Amino acid sequence: MRKSDKKRSSSLFAPHPHVPLRWLAAAVALVVVATTGPATADGPGPAAGPDHQTTPGYGAEPANDEPAGNDGPADDGPADDGPVDGDGRSDEPGVEPAPERAPTSEVSWLSFPGGVFAVDPLGHTVRYRACDGDTGRVADPGMRVAAGVASGEVTVEGRSFRYRVPLIGRSAGTLVVSGPHAQPVELPGVVVTSPQPPTDPGEGARLFPLSGQLARVVADASLNPSGATVRDLSGRYGDQQISVNGALRPKAASVIKLWILVELLRRVDCGQVSLDDGVLVTPADVVGGTGQLQFETFPQVVTLYRLARYLIKYSDNVAANVLITYLGGFAPVNALIDSMNQRSTILARRMLDSAAAQRGEENYTSPDDVVSLLGAVWDGEILTPDSRDLMIGFMREQTLNTKIPAALPPGVPVAHKTGDLPDASHDVGYYLIPGTETAVAFLTAGPMATGDETVRRMARTVYDFLVTPSGGAVEE
Repeated sequence: MRKSDKKRSSSLFAPHPHVPLRWLAAAVALVVVATTGPATADGPGPAAGPDHQTTPGYGAEPANDEPAGNDGPADDGPADDGPVDGDGRSDEPGVEPAPERAPTSEVSWLSFPGGVFAVDPLGHTVRYRACDGDTGRVADPGMRVAAGVASGEVTVEGRSFRYRVPLIGRSAGTLVVSGPHAQPVELPGVVVTSPQPPTDPGEGARLFPLSGQLARVVADASLNPSGATVRDLSGRYGDQQISVNGALRPKAASVIKLWILVELLRRVDCGQVSLDDGVLVTPADVVGGTGQLQFETFPQVVTLYRLARYLIKYSDNVAANVLITYLGGFAPVNALIDSMNQRSTILARRMLDSAAAQRGEENYTSPDDVVSLLGAVWDGEILTPDSRDLMIGFMREQTLNTKIPAALPPGVPVAHKTGDLPDASHDVGYYLIPGTETAVAFLTAGPMATGDETVRRMARTVYDFLVTPSGGAVEE
């Protein structure tokens, strides 16, 4: 994998730097129109037509019908040091100006060596999930939220978890774990939110015009409710994230396989399994659809490495179902999803399980959740660098190339994962253009054929923006 030209720490086991948050006012020439409405539990929200929603991300002005900043319990305003004007400066002589800081998020999670700690201030719940165990979602009625920081302490099965987790992405948080027969262990880490705030809002504002361009593509897709989320990974656009209908919740199709792979590789990082381990695959495991394993002779023992590789390279349905069973069913994958606060995503059925689908058991996701996962993988917040590189390597080998790669000029490096159903068409992944690495998620509902074309149009729109000098990606 090509690295960006911006120096960053991407190791899960290296100390995470505290990124200073300098927040600048940015003029945004975007019109934010009415929302599509909330996604429902059994499918996508209302169709995304002319009334789509564009979300430029941090640094943009809020829509007129939404308050600026956080509408949850966190207090992200300036300290009460007297009258403060719009630029954070006090009108009273001798009073230091209030520090500028990013908007707080409703939820956040702390990435520390070997695990995560999720915080939900609205529901007053937390979750610890690491190599040494998983508490599940735990209520903390005593959680305190002040000045944009959630803090508290919970005890689960004799272990105490004392935490201080800001609700501002890229900031530093701490978790102290102690037990009756062990010394307290302090686990410092970096806070992850969705979206992550930009590291440079001034540079990030240069990405905002892309929202309008994608919005036009979405508006033209009359047969396909569509959504796109794009995040700069290189620093060229200040690590800004933008989205159009980022909360759209269509059926996930094979995009859900990314979470299956991450859960497997997380266990490899924990030393719990080896990719050299073998799994017995029987004739009963064989299903049709995409993939290569269905054409082999069974029973046979297949290594985890080959299952993982085929899962992505060929979008192999046999590999997906075998890995779901190997990992312990749906619950561990959904625990991974929950630990990263990805509320629109769920694994609820196996591949090609039509009976489950008829019962209403379906897999769902959203563009925002996909980019949340891709960003966490890229930044080393959920996998080690070795596992991250292996995953992206599998995505670079993808053999189903009729969407993102087909829309771009030959030879443009991409790593991606498709998803196809009669009523869904997706392609997500990374543009690996040197110096302009970018995470993208293009999701559609509706007829697959027209959805394919919409995905290609969104993919080309992003590419053209990134490589056009006026977009700032190429310097003359």
